[in-house]
Amino acid sequence: MACTTILVGKDVSYDGSTIIARNEDSANGEFNPKRFLIVKPSEQPRHYRSVISHVELDLPDDPLQYSAVPNADAKEGIWGEAGVNEANVAMSATETLTTNERVRGADPMVELTAAKGAAGELGYEPEVPGGIGEEDFLTIVLPYVTTAREGVARLGSLLEQYGTYEMNGVAFSDASEIWWLETVGGHHWIAKRVPDEAYVTMPNQLGIDEFDLDDALGDQEDHMCSADLAEFIEANHLDLSVESTTPFNPRDAFGSHSDSDHVYNTPRAWFMQRFLNPYDEVWDGPDADHSPQSDDIPWARQPDRKVTIEDVKYVLSSHYQGTPYDPYGKLGDEHTRHMYRTIGINRQSQLAVIQIRPYQPQTNRAIQWMAYGSNPFNALVPFYANVDTTPDYLADTTTRVTSENFYWENRIIAALCNSAFAETSNAIERYQEKIGGIGHRMVTATDEQVARLDGVAADSAADESYEADAETAESDDIDVTDDIDDSEVTDDISNDIQPMEPSEIPTAIRNGEAREILAAANQAMADQLKAQTDELLDAVLYTTSMKMSNGFNRSDN
Repeated sequence: MACTTILVGKDVSYDGSTIIARNEDSANGEFNPKRFLIVKPSEQPRHYRSVISHVELDLPDDPLQYSAVPNADAKEGIWGEAGVNEANVAMSATETLTTNERVRGADPMVELTAAKGAAGELGYEPEVPGGIGEEDFLTIVLPYVTTAREGVARLGSLLEQYGTYEMNGVAFSDASEIWWLETVGGHHWIAKRVPDEAYVTMPNQLGIDEFDLDDALGDQEDHMCSADLAEFIEANHLDLSVESTTPFNPRDAFGSHSDSDHVYNTPRAWFMQRFLNPYDEVWDGPDADHSPQSDDIPWARQPDRKVTIEDVKYVLSSHYQGTPYDPYGKLGDEHTRHMYRTIGINRQSQLAVIQIRPYQPQTNRAIQWMAYGSNPFNALVPFYANVDTTPDYLADTTTRVTSENFYWENRIIAALCNSAFAETSNAIERYQEKIGGIGHRMVTATDEQVARLDGVAADSAADESYEADAETAESDDIDVTDDIDDSEVTDDISNDIQPMEPSEIPTAIRNGEAREILAAANQAMADQLKAQTDELLDAVLYTTSMKMSNGFNRSDN
């Protein structure tokens, strides 16, 4: 599965949040309609069977509730992809990675072997299940962990036990940490804590470029790995370091070094870092420090300024604007404009940007920003993750094409705009900015209302601030107070901002009145999103219809 990931440490995000984000891109020639759902403990399987690999495993009997973005068509399994659980742990799974022949030979992928013959017949060989993969990861890990670090440990143990049939990168985050895990062969894995002062860019290739094995096999302060990784590396001659003092480089040892990386992968890392670090180095021309084909683009680096939600959306929507490689641009020529695989591609399924905000109570700490379809033509929309239901406009996607759900309406808009990019770009930009502004105002107003649950914001100054925000939201047809009776809002959540044990967080989050407020805000946001998206569809349909080849310039009147 082709995807692009960016991870933003809390010290360089605009508000001190941890932010993990990933485009889920479907395979070439395919579209995968998506749904945004809440999976309740009663809906979580206790015995799990993978559709693709047929691997089976029993799951614990105490799952947490969590959000997910599964496929609307379950013929290939769940593919939950991105979500937040009731412990405010987020997971994004997965970024498909590349490897090399030495790794595949040393630890082969665990692939499904079909049965031969029929049971009871001479020579019958039963089916041998494969390992776990992207279809399974979110479902079998996220409901059972209370910290990002626990997520790494659980997935790592499952990989060692069952193996995997593909190379994948997986992100975990909580309010304090972000961890990135990469599979290495069929049963091995490494994981590294994202530095708080850095961001990470990940196209579809193994990315970690420096790894402390002593830490991973010892204190595990910033590194973790499968238990026998050191022996695995030594026995199979995987360490390519020339000097004994050189830090171990997993990208050299476990990654790919193919010409196709220079077309498909490295250009994406180049553009993201070019945007976030424009002043650190030369990015363009013959004297560039890093070019789109550079193999040594850093896995993590400190940005030139703090990173916003809008920055994340921009880089994950990129079609290499301002370069000769933009397929919609006027720089370069027909060759350069189609030289590299873009980030914002036609077959995007969804984008999830998960923000865990340490300065808010546990109840409303997690926001899952969502976009469906091709990113250059869609908008990123905030939704609170710790609710009991999600709006139908995002949840009721089916395989039927219709403008009545967010996924297919975005698909229709993108197909129309592609043929008239210049003529529709202003309408797209206005839509994106308007939805973003409405979303930020919704979050501010809803956070204020949650704060009122225990009277934290009950003094007159806070009341005036809240009323101003509510009036602003109402002007955009957002009423975050729908169906909420302030006279009944009494639960005390003031202590939820203080540090608490991970095991205590789910109890704090299960606040019925807070969840009503958040669900009402999500629904109001979806209603406004639907109205604005309908208007955009009207506008671009008109514009592109006027460009049809069978038009004629004389009046029929």
